[in-house]
Formats: sequence, structure tokens, C-alpha cells
Amino acid sequence: MTFSQEWDTRFKENNNISIWPWSDLVSFVMRYARPSGPQFRVLELGCGAGANIPFFLSMGAQYYGIEGSPTIIKRLREKFPSIQDRLIAGDFTSSIPFQGDFDLVVDRSAVTHNPTAGIKKCLEVVHKILKDDGKYIGIDWFSTLHSDYKEGKEAEDGFTRTSYQAGQFANVGRVHFSDRSHLEELLEKFSILILEHKTVKREIPDNGIFAAWNFVTKK
Repeated sequence: MTFSQEWDTRFKENNNISIWPWSDLVSFVMRYARPSGPQFRVLELGCGAGANIPFFLSMGAQYYGIEGSPTIIKRLREKFPSIQDRLIAGDFTSSIPFQGDFDLVVDRSAVTHNPTAGIKKCLEVVHKILKDDGKYIGIDWFSTLHSDYKEGKEAEDGFTRTSYQAGQFANVGRVHFSDRSHLEELLEKFSILILEHKTVKREIPDNGIFAAWNFVTKK
């Protein structure tokens, strides 16, 4: 299992409890993979505290979520009882325990918290469960231009870091970073429709550069 157990601890301590849909995810879904009706099936990898669930439900989609933390899944099932059977705690880098295929798979900065080997295995699974022409959208996959790429300690491979003691990655386990060629290699089974690289430099206080990839792919 490649899920970082630190995330379950974070959720138990009520950290990383995001409740508002992520704007980039909403924008990319609406522009490139808008749900078309009640038969439209969406799977979110690493659904966390459920920030994106109300958005997809409001679009009338059949929403499914898988998250490594049993703690947060228990809370989500209580919060969204109508879809409790579609919310599962599990390791999405190994298997997806839902029957049927999906029109859309999304993740916002979830898959990128795994080592390269785990990410490759996850993407193989995603490719298998997507319908033909189904889309996979990834938001905020961290870039090697991120200031924290050179911090922490090298984990299983040169693109994966861990043991951060400060900053946005403190106490979250593994963090994976990609340059363009590495990302294209990871996504080689898919057709890349959109690939955007964003950087944000904070001036006050001087806290370095946030850099990440957003992409839309198709099976």
C-alpha cells in the first residue's frame, strides 16, 4: 500500500479539512468534461474531506469517491448518506472497488502524493475503468519548479520527497514532483488534450514558488 498514513492522522486532527470545491477542478470539468445527465459516472481519487462532492451532485452526476483515510470516509458517509455506498476507504493505487466503468475520473493533488511506481500503477487502473473516450483530469500535480522540490528527503525515487518538517508539505508523507517529460511518460497510455503549468510566487512573506500541473487526458 502506497497511501501515506500521515493523511489519516491529519484528518483525525482536523487538518486539511477543505470544504469548498477547488476552483481549478470546477473550471476544468465545466470546460472539458461537463456531466451530461444522471447516467454520467464520476470517480474522484483522494476525495479528502469532500470539497468537490457538492459540485458533482449539483450537476446531477453519479458520484463515487475513494480515499485512503478511514477516518474521513466515516465522516463523509455521515455527511452524505444518500451516497454512502459510493464512498470507500481504500488504496486507489492498487485497485478501484467499484463495478462498472466511468465517464470521468478526477483528482485534485491526490495521486501526486505517491511515489512514481504507485502513480504508474494507479494510472493503469484508471485507464482500465474509463469508458472509451472517457476523460481523466488531474489538478495540482506538483512541478519540479516548486520551491519545495529540493527540500525534504528523497524517498523511493528522485521525483518523490518525504519527511517535510515545515511548509505546506509538513507531516503529509510522500510528495511527488514532475517535469514535463516525466509527466508525459506517466500519462503515456492517455491522449493529453490539455496540459497547463502554473506558477505562483508569494512576495510577502517570501515563501517561495508554488508550481503545479493541471491536465485533461482522454482514453
